[in-house]
Amino acid sequence: MAPGSEPQPVGRHPGWPVVLGPLITAGGSVVLRPPRLRDAKSWSRARLRDREYLQRWEPTSPGGWEERNATGAWPAQWSTLRGMGRRGEALPFTITVEGEFAGQLTVGNVVRGALRSGWVGYWVAEEVAGGGVATAAVGMVVDHCFGPVGLHRLEATVRPENRPSVRVLEKVGFRREGLFERYLDVAGAWRDHYVYGLTAEEVGPGVVAGLVRSGRVRRS
Repeated sequence: MAPGSEPQPVGRHPGWPVVLGPLITAGGSVVLRPPRLRDAKSWSRARLRDREYLQRWEPTSPGGWEERNATGAWPAQWSTLRGMGRRGEALPFTITVEGEFAGQLTVGNVVRGALRSGWVGYWVAEEVAGGGVATAAVGMVVDHCFGPVGLHRLEATVRPENRPSVRVLEKVGFRREGLFERYLDVAGAWRDHYVYGLTAEEVGPGVVAGLVRSGRVRRS
């Protein structure tokens, strides 16, 4: 059977909830786990502390940053993410480093059938940026999606100016496929985004295996 043509896993919504990792990076031990209601304080603290670092890359949303990222805003977001995960529409994860909240990663718009695709979005706290945390997290989720989840293609979009995020995607193996002009309202203006793609046939023995071979991460 050709790579990428394997039958989908048994089960209505395979692959979530699940815990992935750990992988050891320069920034610490990275684990992906489902979001928890008790993440509220840690999530809000990171979002409010890192406003300047995060806001310039995120879609424009109604309300102020403090309001949208207050502790009281988390339960509704958590409930929405959990509901999408249970319905098989998304795979939402909390990123932890050394057991502490360090960001989020979501595989969204999961489509089954003949398409078997989804998109990947993520953010990490400024204090762990540059330590390989995002690369490890994306690598783990790509292997998971092309394995137990049974997807064939993943996409990601990123602003050309966001060089750290571009490097993460390229280190994991994503290919730049084009430019979406004026694609998304970010920080109050319509911004161009690169679109990156990756299919199951391209990852060989796995993204994490490649990251281990390159010395970027190690298994615990």
